Amino acid sequence: MTERIPCKTEGCRATILPTTAAKTGGYCMPCRQEQERQKRQAYIEQHRRTVNLYDGLTDPVDLLKVMHAPRKYDPLIQYVPYPLSKEQVYVSLTAEEAGRMLKYALKLLAEGVKSEADHILLSLVCYRNDKIAEVLPELMERGMYHSSILFKDASSDIRDRLLQQVERDDDNRNHLLLILSWIGDPVIVSRFREWRSHPPAWAVQLFAGPELYALEGGWELTPDGERRDLVHGLSYAIRATGAQRDSAAEASAARFLKTSASDCPWCQGKLTILLDGDISHPSLAYLGLPLERLQVETCEHCGCFGTIYMELDHQGVPVWSRFNQKPEHLPSFDSEDNSGVTVPRLTLSPEPHSPYYAAVWTLSQQDSQIGGHPSWVQDAEYPLCPCCAKRMPFIGQMDWADFDNLGEGIFYMFVCAEDKVTATLYQQS
Repeated sequence: MTERIPCKTEGCRATILPTTAAKTGGYCMPCRQEQERQKRQAYIEQHRRTVNLYDGLTDPVDLLKVMHAPRKYDPLIQYVPYPLSKEQVYVSLTAEEAGRMLKYALKLLAEGVKSEADHILLSLVCYRNDKIAEVLPELMERGMYHSSILFKDASSDIRDRLLQQVERDDDNRNHLLLILSWIGDPVIVSRFREWRSHPPAWAVQLFAGPELYALEGGWELTPDGERRDLVHGLSYAIRATGAQRDSAAEASAARFLKTSASDCPWCQGKLTILLDGDISHPSLAYLGLPLERLQVETCEHCGCFGTIYMELDHQGVPVWSRFNQKPEHLPSFDSEDNSGVTVPRLTLSPEPHSPYYAAVWTLSQQDSQIGGHPSWVQDAEYPLCPCCAKRMPFIGQMDWADFDNLGEGIFYMFVCAEDKVTATLYQQS
């Protein structure tokens, strides 16, 4: 048997063959690879240069063009980030500047640069709620149906073309139904009602009835065949504040992610107060709840595995609902892990933003908000009230990634104002 040689690295206990030692200078392969990695890292740090792509640019349209342009990764280049996020620049655009971005998106479409054009159009629609009707024929011509929200303000002519196409286009039918849900006008409500009563032959190809696609657009078809909205158009962002202490007004309006005095009956950990809001605030006043404050509680651990209901007593205090059903496969839980997410001080933005601001989860914005359209990570899911069996309207969401570098997933909040029941559910990629 050939005698093996100890690796030359101090502290390494590996042994190698003489032939390997001749190739590596006496080092085992893991140590040799680590040496090469360190040499490469030293070379990168020595030769890396800083590049500011925004240097000298003042026109926000030019800034956004740079932000949208794809960048090839180069370890020798360190890019200087722009002080404002892409979303903030879009919100700050004037109508004239937004029009120029729309023309730029059309130019990209003509050049076949679909992905970049799609992101620009989504940004205009979501962050600004801009109308892009002039682009829709071009999207249809190119078969770009995957970003269904872009069609939400479609003309009656476009709507009628889509209604005809959905009957025959097997390949795009799923996207077309989502588009129709975002349009959601009386003609489409009538067609969804017809499809529910008399399912078309192609409905067997779907995983859900055609009328259930309405949920993606934030509404449902009632038993009477009418449209019932499940979202509220007035939306306020939940953001971290740099202040050491919230102002009295901010603290009164809403508080977020506080530890409850109540325990979870399933895991014995403390419940989390996702929202404690003044019911008179514009983001909640529409509910008409006969309470001073609305509190939404959940269990950070168990709430990841199923819907959790809380019943509000006559003073608005959440009480664990008798309707909660423990998940069959709830993992074992260490109470020491239920310390909650460490977050900065949070507050509602003073002014509302677009109700569609966070509607597309795959864009780069922060998603935490009260009101507006949910950022569905998976399919739209509005829980049924355990008392009246009606779908519960969406009131807000907390995205863990907004406030914790290692955070993931979104908790969605719902309420049945009639029965004073709240619900939370969780989705993650």
